[in-house]
Amino acid sequence: MADPYQLHSTLCRAFSTPDKKCPENTFLWRLEPEADPAGCPRILVQSRVMADWEAIGIDGWLLDADAPINLMERLKLNEVRAGQRFRFRLRANPSVTRNGKRQGLLHQEEQEHWLVRKEKLHGFSLPRIVSFDFSESSPERCDVQVSHEQMLSGKQHSGNAIRVYSVLFNGVLSVSDPDAFRVAIESGIGHGKALGLGLLSVVPVR
Repeated sequence: MADPYQLHSTLCRAFSTPDKKCPENTFLWRLEPEADPAGCPRILVQSRVMADWEAIGIDGWLLDADAPINLMERLKLNEVRAGQRFRFRLRANPSVTRNGKRQGLLHQEEQEHWLVRKEKLHGFSLPRIVSFDFSESSPERCDVQVSHEQMLSGKQHSGNAIRVYSVLFNGVLSVSDPDAFRVAIESGIGHGKALGLGLLSVVPVR
């Protein structure tokens, strides 16, 4: 649990045989900040194929697994329309590339701007906060909650160390491009997917 890269490798066992490398883009996952009523960690997994959790092969590793949910049916993704609103959660790596190196964005305004830059690419829009003051320029802010900032650390099988900065975004979005939005749901957003980042989970706003 302390090494997200190794946790990803463990989850991969449910999607591939031991003699094969886990296929890329097979699944997305997120370690949720909330534990279950018994205090056990909860992992949300979204996959393109059904998982075989017994294939993990570690006795007692998985306490329980909920029945799988078909997101295409539950969210009616083929019927999503422009203007439809969803509550969302996304743990991601807000970052920029400078001098060939990816650097995490540590300030909330920068993190919000990173998410705003993803809007058009991924087919959604976020509500804006309108503020008035006497400064020469008031940066545009989006109405999103940013929390659970943490540096994720892990080691690849080769021994190379990995460090990725992550934050948790919660809020409400509106669909602007249904096709791009469906791709974002299926493929995730941003970097670090092997570390449990990028999964955009949504619930319709009634």
